[in-house]
Amino acid sequence: MIPFSALSPPSTTTSISSCEQNVQQLNSHCYKVVLNKAGLLRELEQKDAINLYPMIVEDRPHLFAESIVFVTENGIKKQLDIIAAIERTIALPAYQESVLAYGPDSAKFKPQASGVFFGYDFHLSDEGPKLIEINSNAGGALINSLIFRHQTVCYDSAKPELSAPAVHLEPLFFEMFLDEWRAERGQQRLCAIAIVDDNPTSQYMLPEFILFKKLFEEHDIHTVICDPSELVFHDQALWHGTQRIDLVYNRLTDFGLQATENKPLLEAYLTKSVVLTPHPRAHALYADKRNLALLTDETFLLNIGVDENTKALLLNGIAHTTSINPNDEKMLWNSRKHLFFKPAKGYGSKAAYRGDKLTRRVFSEILQHDYVAQTLIQPSEHQVKVDNKIMALKLDLRHYVYKAHTQLISARLYQGQTTNFRTPGGGFAQVMVMACHNDETTLV
Repeated sequence: MIPFSALSPPSTTTSISSCEQNVQQLNSHCYKVVLNKAGLLRELEQKDAINLYPMIVEDRPHLFAESIVFVTENGIKKQLDIIAAIERTIALPAYQESVLAYGPDSAKFKPQASGVFFGYDFHLSDEGPKLIEINSNAGGALINSLIFRHQTVCYDSAKPELSAPAVHLEPLFFEMFLDEWRAERGQQRLCAIAIVDDNPTSQYMLPEFILFKKLFEEHDIHTVICDPSELVFHDQALWHGTQRIDLVYNRLTDFGLQATENKPLLEAYLTKSVVLTPHPRAHALYADKRNLALLTDETFLLNIGVDENTKALLLNGIAHTTSINPNDEKMLWNSRKHLFFKPAKGYGSKAAYRGDKLTRRVFSEILQHDYVAQTLIQPSEHQVKVDNKIMALKLDLRHYVYKAHTQLISARLYQGQTTNFRTPGGGFAQVMVMACHNDETTLV
C-alpha cells in the first residue's frame, strides 16, 4: 500500500481532502508506463513465441498505452455491484424467455458451458460508473496479463515510483477453459482445441490467439488457429484435417453461427459433438444490445420480479437504452444529440454513431435496421504525454468476467468516437485501484 503523498510530485498547494480529487490529480500528472522490452523478449523466448515480439511492439504500436489509470476502490465496488445485479437478473427465467424471443434459433439450445470472457464496459460519469455495453467474446485479457508484467510506472521521466504486482493470470484463464470442458464432458481428457475466427492471420488480436495456443500446448493440448471454413463435421465429430476437435474457443462475430461457412461448427455444437465457448446462447442472454433496453425498463423489471435493490442498481448503473422504433423518428431525431446509436448485434463499435454526428441519410438507414438508442454518457478524460505534449484521451474501463466474477480490469484510452487502438498514446492501460483512509489515498 503506497500513500498518496509518496505518489504525488512535490506541490506547494494545500492538501486535497477528497479521495476522488486525489485520484483525479494522479490521473492528471502524466504517470508514464515504460515497457521492459528485454523482459518481454525473454518471456516470449521462454514460451517459444519470440515471433510475437515484433507483432506486439512494432506492428501494433498503439495496442498498449504508455500511461496508467488510477481509479477509486469505491468506484470499482460500484461497478462490481452493477455487474452482480445484471447477473442476478439474467439468471431469472422470465428475463431469459424475453430475450430469447428475439434471439437466433441457435440461442435456444442450452449447453452446460457458461461462456468465457464476458466484457463489461463502463464509462466513468460524474454520477458514478455507467455500464455502456456487455460483450460475449471480449478480447485482450491474456495479452494484457503478459504486457502488464513488463511495465514500470514512472512520474514523467523521473525514477520509477511504483510497480504493479507481477500477476500471472494464465493459470486462472486455463482453469476457466477446463471448467467449460468439465461442465460438458466431466473428467474426460481434453485433447484438442481450435481457436476460431474469420481469417485469423489478418486479425488485430492475432498475438493473443498465438498466446492462447502456447498456453494450451503447455498443458499438452493440441491447438490450432483456424478459419471456420477449415472445419468439417462428419461422423458426429468436428474435424480440422485429420484432427478431431474437442473444444472451440470461439472468436467469431457471427454470434448466432448463422453464416453458411459456420454451418459445420453449428451442427457440431447443436449435436453436442464439440464444446463451444462462448456460444450463441451466451451472446443472446448477455450481449445483444436490445437487452440493455430491458435492463433499463423499470416496468419490465417489476414485471419479471426483480427486487428493489437490484432494480435500483440497474436503473442507476446502466446507460438508459431503448430499442429503435421507426414510429419514433421525429422524437429520436430531435433528441439525437443526447443519444448514441448502436446496432443490436453490433461489436467493436462497428456501425455505431454518436447522435450529434448523424446525417439524415445515416439516420434513415438506422431506422430500417435493428438498432438501439442509448443515453450518451460522455467518457471521462485521462491526460497522457505524447511527443512532450499533454493530450487528453477518452477513457473506459473493461471488466473481464467469468461466472459473475471479475478476473481482470483494464482501461482503454482513445480519441474519436469509439475505442480503436489507433491513437498515439492510447490503447489498453493498466488500472491501479486506490483506497481512501482518513483523507489519505493508498494503493490497493
